[in-house]
Amino acid sequence: MQLSRRRFLALAMAEAGLLALAPPVALAAPGILIHNVTGLYPVEVARVVAPASTEEVAAAVRAWPGKIAVGGGRYSMGGQVAVPHGLHLDMRGMNRLVRLDAPARVARVQAGMRWRDLQDLLDPLGLAVHTMQSYANFTVGGAVSVNAHGRYVGNGPVVNSVRALQLVLADGTVVEASRSAHAELFRAAAGGYGAVGVITEVELDLAQNTRIERVVTEMALADYPAHFQREVLHRHCVFHNADLLPPHFDTPVAVSWHTTGKALTETARLVPRGQSYALHQNVLFAMTELPGGELLRRNVVHPLLLEKSAVTWRNHEASLDLAELEPRTRRIATYVLQEYFIPVRHFTAFARDMAAIIRQHRALVLNVSVRHSPPDSTSLLPWAKEEVFSFVVYYKQRTGRAARDKAGAWTRAMIDAALRFGGRYYLPYQLHASRAQFEQAYPEAPALRRLKRDIDPAGKFSNSLWARYL
Repeated sequence: MQLSRRRFLALAMAEAGLLALAPPVALAAPGILIHNVTGLYPVEVARVVAPASTEEVAAAVRAWPGKIAVGGGRYSMGGQVAVPHGLHLDMRGMNRLVRLDAPARVARVQAGMRWRDLQDLLDPLGLAVHTMQSYANFTVGGAVSVNAHGRYVGNGPVVNSVRALQLVLADGTVVEASRSAHAELFRAAAGGYGAVGVITEVELDLAQNTRIERVVTEMALADYPAHFQREVLHRHCVFHNADLLPPHFDTPVAVSWHTTGKALTETARLVPRGQSYALHQNVLFAMTELPGGELLRRNVVHPLLLEKSAVTWRNHEASLDLAELEPRTRRIATYVLQEYFIPVRHFTAFARDMAAIIRQHRALVLNVSVRHSPPDSTSLLPWAKEEVFSFVVYYKQRTGRAARDKAGAWTRAMIDAALRFGGRYYLPYQLHASRAQFEQAYPEAPALRRLKRDIDPAGKFSNSLWARYL
């Protein structure tokens, strides 16, 4: 009974996120499962440690004899935050502001801080995060580790706003990496998914908080690239995305947020915490599970995308809560993402191939959100070797084995399509890609392998992603 109670406590605390409340905490019990947001692919680990400082991370790395993986918000979807029978470093307790220079617009934070927690500190000063995901729930270190991006126009991946990283290496050494010091480590850590070390602190450029106005335009698929160049890229646009809707995915609804001096229509400076999103959840359920769901999408949801202009603060639009996309339960079905980065010259052709694949496989895709990025010249595994449009595919799938296999089949078809057009796929999602597809999409992988052999010869840092592909 003593063992079962201990195991139950470990599982319950890990699932509830309580491991980060009173660090340092270390639990060892058989069968500790590390889950990601989808509920798919839980990883059984031997031990969980929740450090509060860089020193505690270094001590844990030196003391652990086996494999180590790092997790923050656990939003990566294919086991990228854990390694079987290894040590899981739960970074969520490392959530303090280290330093803030408001006049210089620079902040240094511990890697487990969530964007929303940083926004709470910046907003009273008239400052904003420079680049982050579309939702504020993610941790800063996790965003750097996957080299995330959002809807920002012209900013590219988050590494472009990172000045420096503090890393703990496999031998417990603490290193300060930047573009000028330990530059190779800096490049490998941004988008390296924990392959070369543990990110413990991040120094970031900041931006000014401004008023922004939403402008919505619907158009034909072939007209979108020219619209983007004319109306988005060369104007004072802060955020932009275009929604492609089922079943044809051929009529982009372009949503742009421009800087403005107009009066606010939304006076809240940040999205309030803890709101109920039951209506959003019910609408998603109805669209995907009930008869007439397509009518609901076409007659209600689509017209709402075209509603009148709004004026709000940049920080308000950047503080969205992922809870609005969450299902009430993931026991039977779950919501998942994929993402493909396509050279701008191939936008229309890829979009048509993508739509054909989705229809052929009868994938339950709710939305494809199109964003833009300039080339990434910094990270060692860049997802944008040239100017790209990204296609973020948001879909629903059942949680059973057959459904996972079906998703794998159409995912590999999508990856093949992206590769035909000189594009790449994004790595934080389900591990459906073949080894050959990974090697073709990321020909820089041998350089990461060589660096890892030099600084982590025993392969201490790993996870399900790197165990499969690296």
